[in-house]
Amino acid sequence: MTHHYLPMTEEDRREMLAAIGVSTVDELFEDIPESVRFKREYKLKKRASEACLTRELYALSAQNASTKQYASFLGAGVYDHYIPSVVDHIISRSEFYTAYTPYQPEISQGELQAIFEFQTMICELTGMDVANSSMYDGGTALAEAAMVSAGHTKKRKILVSSAVHPESREVLKTYAKGQNLAVVEIPHKDGLTNLRVLEEEMDEDVGSVILQYPNFFGQVEPLKEIEKIAHKQNALFVVSSNPLSLGVLAPPGEFGADIVVGDAQPFGIPMQFGGPHCGYFATSKKLMRKIPGRLVGQTKDNDGKRGFVLTLQAREQHIRRDKATSNICSNQALNALAASVAMTSLGKSGVKEMAKQNMSKAHYAKKAFEEAGFDVWFSNAFFNEFVVSFNCSIQKLNASLLKKGIIGGYDLGRDDISLQGCMLIAVTEIRSKDEIDKFVEEVREFHHEN
Repeated sequence: MTHHYLPMTEEDRREMLAAIGVSTVDELFEDIPESVRFKREYKLKKRASEACLTRELYALSAQNASTKQYASFLGAGVYDHYIPSVVDHIISRSEFYTAYTPYQPEISQGELQAIFEFQTMICELTGMDVANSSMYDGGTALAEAAMVSAGHTKKRKILVSSAVHPESREVLKTYAKGQNLAVVEIPHKDGLTNLRVLEEEMDEDVGSVILQYPNFFGQVEPLKEIEKIAHKQNALFVVSSNPLSLGVLAPPGEFGADIVVGDAQPFGIPMQFGGPHCGYFATSKKLMRKIPGRLVGQTKDNDGKRGFVLTLQAREQHIRRDKATSNICSNQALNALAASVAMTSLGKSGVKEMAKQNMSKAHYAKKAFEEAGFDVWFSNAFFNEFVVSFNCSIQKLNASLLKKGIIGGYDLGRDDISLQGCMLIAVTEIRSKDEIDKFVEEVREFHHEN
């Protein structure tokens, strides 16, 4: 069978119409008044054979700047990482690929165990006690953490660092508006959350303090100092973290974080135009019963054999609405499985080595830009992203780089006018020394020509 899809024949059409008791397609729309029916031809191309259609679609897809042909230095929350080949083999299996929610544990043990392993590995990485069975993405996980904090503390004020991803902050504000919560942004200073302003804003109405580690600029925030400020007023300490960075950085759990969230995209999930991805949500044991979404727990059956079941389902579809902590309806089980397979394939030493390569290559690139005469902002410890000021149109620079087979970094001027002409550059373990050197050289040539 070479067909990617099977077209419907006229005989198929007649059989379906007969099965539902009508003779023509028009009869299906009898209830719609004639005056509002669409009676024109659609402005579509003429139908083509499958072979012609396939060629056209391949030609269109070839126009994309794929990371398979281009060296990508674009990060800002979505990264080009190594994905073990076993990931696609496992997630393409029909028992995983077609599954939605494992409501019947007796026939879903494989799916449930995979999710359980995901939860376990997230706990190990973050240093937390409990993790749920994934969420939509890192942004919604962060917003859900704020909602849990407000519900737990009964306080209506949220302090969030402006060094948190701008898209995550927008998601947070959208959630907060519906719950009548006040969101106060704490400015950054030299690439890190301004601790003086944070202390000034702390009061008895603050339910949570939220920051990112490493933050949006790639800088490593001083969690120990921020935890003291947050807990002094009995607010919850929420940390959004790149899970790969935790292969080399001390986990937020060691610094007293109450909730740790993030996106598992760095593990086994392609960039795929920015989504879908897989958010994670981990907490201390005291908040276990307030985690949004679902948890998979380990148990034993009547014969004493190990088994897995959905438990602590605190969403509206499972418990009384007034007791629910979230209305999140689905999880990202397939992407969580991809992350689990990737982490398992890499192992603890592999995750650590992968994180180390991100750091060493990013530091090499930073030094190369400095030696080329460019101004690298911020002098703090960083993971795999850093900010360079090029004092030019980043949009034009990236367009020039694209012609040379390079996907440039993120234009920070899109979010902050004070960062016009600045680029956030991500360097992952995928990038080679030659690619980094070419990137620096192409930027230097662009400046000479402009």
